[in-house]
Amino acid sequence: MPLDRKQLRDDIQRLYRAEHEALGEAGTLDLLVKGRAWDLSATLGAAGVVVFPHAGVADCGHQIAAAVHACLDCGADRVVVVSVLHAFSDEMEAARIRVANGGDPSREEFWGIQGPGITGRAEWLNDHALYSFRHFWKAETRRRGTRGPEVIERYPYLAGGKPDGLPGIDELARLSEGAALVSTVDPFHHGIGYGDSPEESLHPLEGGLERAGQVISEGMRLLENGDYWGYNQHCVSAKSDGRDAGQVFRYLRGPMQGKILDLSYTDATGLYASPPPTWVAGALFEWQLTR
Repeated sequence: MPLDRKQLRDDIQRLYRAEHEALGEAGTLDLLVKGRAWDLSATLGAAGVVVFPHAGVADCGHQIAAAVHACLDCGADRVVVVSVLHAFSDEMEAARIRVANGGDPSREEFWGIQGPGITGRAEWLNDHALYSFRHFWKAETRRRGTRGPEVIERYPYLAGGKPDGLPGIDELARLSEGAALVSTVDPFHHGIGYGDSPEESLHPLEGGLERAGQVISEGMRLLENGDYWGYNQHCVSAKSDGRDAGQVFRYLRGPMQGKILDLSYTDATGLYASPPPTWVAGALFEWQLTR
């Protein structure tokens, strides 16, 4: 049965609202405290990048909180968030497949960068990728009694191995100068609900997370080497949603070395009405400049 992408989008939105309601104020503050396990403010202050997940908030909220703290503690007046833009329509998915098969991104209507203040396409308005980041940002700035720096969200789509050619990339580069740069990626989707065969599907605590770490590290090496097309194709096989965001933040900052600081997972069997194992890995990354 074909995937109903619009229905999936609506289901995810309902799930996120329910998860945040269940978390409540006390749960939110608890995860903000746990996010203090990492101080990544110096990384952002030195023009590095912090990458956080957007999977289930109870599973990876502490990782998102770590990114929020880094943004608020690094001293920047502006935060640029390079977000995933999910393919929640058949047309978006078809365009993504054509580009992964070697098609010219510039021939696609979705090619470019979306976000607040940009005229044109607005699929970003219905995306869930920054739902939890906004939640923790609001809670922590309220707790601190500060408005915090300006936050600019940007959603690239169809980088296709050539992030320098994306419409709007020059403007994004200007916005990123002197700003803290963070991104969100869920780098590994795995299991029966994501199209893996039962015999190849690993439970996260029975070799799955170990495998996820290996695959994610392979993708990081490609980005480190500036192999944008190789990374694009890696994301296809790893079922990572970060193919465009990863290429863009690497292009914006230049040569970097990445590190996985924390790895978690969210069960997705209910969301996809699928047998286990069906899950997504959530990771907190630190990228530091090497030049």
